[in-house]
Amino acid sequence: MAGTMVEFASNGSKTAGYLATPASGKGPGVIVLQEGWGLVGHIKNLGDRFAPEGLTAMAPDMYHGKTASEPDGAGKLFMALNISQAERDLRGAATYLLGQSSAKKLGAVGFCMGGQLALFAATLNPSVGACVNFYGIHPNVKPDYFKLSGPVLGLFAEKDGFVTPQVAKDTDAAIKKAGQQSEFHIYPGVDHGFFNDDRADVYNKPAATDAWRRTLAFFRQNVK
Repeated sequence: MAGTMVEFASNGSKTAGYLATPASGKGPGVIVLQEGWGLVGHIKNLGDRFAPEGLTAMAPDMYHGKTASEPDGAGKLFMALNISQAERDLRGAATYLLGQSSAKKLGAVGFCMGGQLALFAATLNPSVGACVNFYGIHPNVKPDYFKLSGPVLGLFAEKDGFVTPQVAKDTDAAIKKAGQQSEFHIYPGVDHGFFNDDRADVYNKPAATDAWRRTLAFFRQNVK
């Protein structure tokens, strides 16, 4: 892996994160937010994929050292997420990453739980000027879309039993109703987690490839 673990201030305490920087040393910053599994290899690898594209990526450890290797464990960590601590960590991550970024605005991207946290981060921090939400869900995280400070790209799955196409459409409508800009895509024939290439049960290469292309184009347009 090309990145390194770092620590950043989070409301008087410290939180860890995985930082990957481009060869130039500094690029526009993107916060990468984990799935329910935690800060696992897939998320770190994703940071390493952003770096060669000229972006500085940082994935904060929202579980503070805990990870899961099977679905029940992931579900327990997911539901145990401390929302007030998560809010502090997201603010701290944004502040830290601004210091590593070549742009005055940041991007945020997340997957499953992280997709909802990316939306949350974009409503907490005026510095987050673009958000990519991959099939985001968390029942206890309720972003105020009126506080978004930039556009949202939503990437969802037709066969998703957690975030159904109707939920995705309702989220898109709610963002637009708040006067914000959003563009949502629902990939046909794929399931929740289709972007995770560590999960052979759900990974879909054509959809993931297209979603990656859209994500990079979105950040290049809106984070500069």
